[in-house]
Amino acid sequence: MSRRRSLAAFAVTALLFGGTFVAAKAGLEQLPPLLFLALRFDLGAAVLAGYAAVRLSRSELRPETVGDVIGILATGGLVVGLTNALLFLGQQTTTSGVAAIVFSLNPILTVAIAAWVLPNGRPTFLGVVGTLLGLAGIVVVAGPEAALTGDAGGVLLLAAGAVSIAVGTVLLRWAEPTLSSTARTVWGVPLAALLSHAASVAAGESVAAATFGPTALLAVAYVGVGSGAVAYLAYFALIDGVGPQRANLVFYVVPLVSTVGGWALLGESVGTTTLVGFGVVAAGFSIVLADDLGADGLRRLVGRGSGGTENAPDADPPRAD
Repeated sequence: MSRRRSLAAFAVTALLFGGTFVAAKAGLEQLPPLLFLALRFDLGAAVLAGYAAVRLSRSELRPETVGDVIGILATGGLVVGLTNALLFLGQQTTTSGVAAIVFSLNPILTVAIAAWVLPNGRPTFLGVVGTLLGLAGIVVVAGPEAALTGDAGGVLLLAAGAVSIAVGTVLLRWAEPTLSSTARTVWGVPLAALLSHAASVAAGESVAAATFGPTALLAVAYVGVGSGAVAYLAYFALIDGVGPQRANLVFYVVPLVSTVGGWALLGESVGTTTLVGFGVVAAGFSIVLADDLGADGLRRLVGRGSGGTENAPDADPPRAD
């Protein structure tokens, strides 16, 4: 994946995942959480099935190695299914600020897990500094008091969700599946749908308790198609292209998108503290990006390389994760 395509995938993932917090908050007012999640994945699975029928052959969809099976289970069971179940459940009893803080632990958790599991997974000093600075910015955006206002059980559920996605993304890299990220997503989202329906039934949720008003239907449509199909195609392609450590930096940008979405769509206020936090996050992300690409990589990224490499962002091989 070229660096420019990686940045495009990063932007799409951040934008669509960021809207999930806004849509989920609206939908949870009318739908039981696990049923809401199951409906989301039903819709996402249908969209992905149609996409696969047009764009993928049977051989491209057929798992052939143990790594492929592990990749599908990690995708549907951990990264998509369990992570979102814990997010939807945790968001019932916590503020969006708390959810942003806790889920932004994901990049740090990913780096820590990758350091133990993946070869050459140890982060650089500047990478650690940039990551911690980004986390500090998220705390500023959410407000330091937010950590004290959430229900302890909800916070624990969100923390478990952050662990789930970190473990799942590192496991995807470790398994080295031969299936493409698109094929794994086509398999994984229906698996997440089945698991979500089973969890909804086990929790005693009822369709009769749901209110399928315009807000709920719009929320299901968004999290099903936008952040349930398109975003996952971009996200898993990003993991394959740049590795889980760098891909999960997207979760520093997601809360910023959620904050802007809440302001624009839900009338939530954005104060000076939020703007300062945005600046801190941008500084941390810039440090990580600069450390990752290096001076030559940054020049190529903006099209100012020398020796005829202006349009060749991938002239150098990607750095190992």
